[in-house]
Amino acid sequence: MNKLLATLIATLFVGVASAQAPAPAEPATGVVPASKAEAKADKAVTGALKSEAKVNAKADAKVEKAEAKAAKKTRKADAKADKAAAKAEAKVEKADPEDKAKATAKAEKATTKADAKAAGVAIDANAKVDTVKAKAAADKANATVDTNAVKAETKADVKAAGTK
Repeated sequence: MNKLLATLIATLFVGVASAQAPAPAEPATGVVPASKAEAKADKAVTGALKSEAKVNAKADAKVEKAEAKAAKKTRKADAKADKAAAKAEAKVEKADPEDKAKATAKAEKATTKADAKAAGVAIDANAKVDTVKAKAAADKANATVDTNAVKAETKADVKAAGTK
C-alpha cells in the first residue's frame, strides 16, 4: 500500500511539474522529433506499465485482506480456547475435594481439545493466505510478461516503421 501511495504521489508531482514547464522549443540542431510510431509505442508501453501497476496493487490488496482475515480468525479461535480453558478451571475450583482429580483431568482434556481446535483454525487460515499469495504472485508475473510483450511488440513496430 505504501508503494502504491508513493507511486501515486510521485506521478502527481511529475504531472504537475510537466504541466507547468514551458513546451520545449524546436531543436535547432536538426534533430527530428519522435516519429508517430515511436509516440504510439511510448503510449502503449505507458499503458502497459499502468496496467501492470494496477494488477500489482490489486494483488497486494488481496494479500493484505487475506492476512487480516486470517489474523481475525486466529484471534477469535484463540479467545474461544482461552474461554474454554477458563471455564474448565472454574469447574475444577468448584469441585469437591474428593472429585478434584477427576475434574482436573477433565479440564485438561477440554483445554487440550480447545487448543487443538484453535491450532487447526490457524492452520486453515494460514493455508488460505498462502493460496492468495500464490495467486497474487502469478497475477504479478503475468502482468510483467504482458508488459514485456508490449515493449517487445512496440520495439518491433518502431523498427519496422524506421525501415520504411
